[in-house]
Amino acid sequence: MGKIILENIRLFGYHGCMPEEKCVGSHYTTNIEIELNLNQASIHDDLSKTVDYVHLYYLVEEEMKINSKLIEHLAQRIIQRIRKKYKEFIIKHIKVKICKENPPLQGDVDRVCVILDD
Repeated sequence: MGKIILENIRLFGYHGCMPEEKCVGSHYTTNIEIELNLNQASIHDDLSKTVDYVHLYYLVEEEMKINSKLIEHLAQRIIQRIRKKYKEFIIKHIKVKICKENPPLQGDVDRVCVILDD
């Protein structure tokens, strides 16, 4: 087994329940962790034997462009897209962490994060 991890993907999006969040938007940081068998890729030095992290980045970028009220929903959509795109691989585990930077709270909070494990 092995893991492919994308850390701190920084993108801008319009997610939230408050009307101003849909107009102003916010910065988001996303982390993706995928656990799968990387044995064949490591032996054969063949990209077709693994999940391409470049495609993972673009998948996250595409999903970030689709507005959601909740970042929980966004994280679930990312998990579903990964499973659908890479159904030929046996992916043991997917973990998605999404953080909204400078959330609109009445306090001093750097970010609010959600983690979904599948």
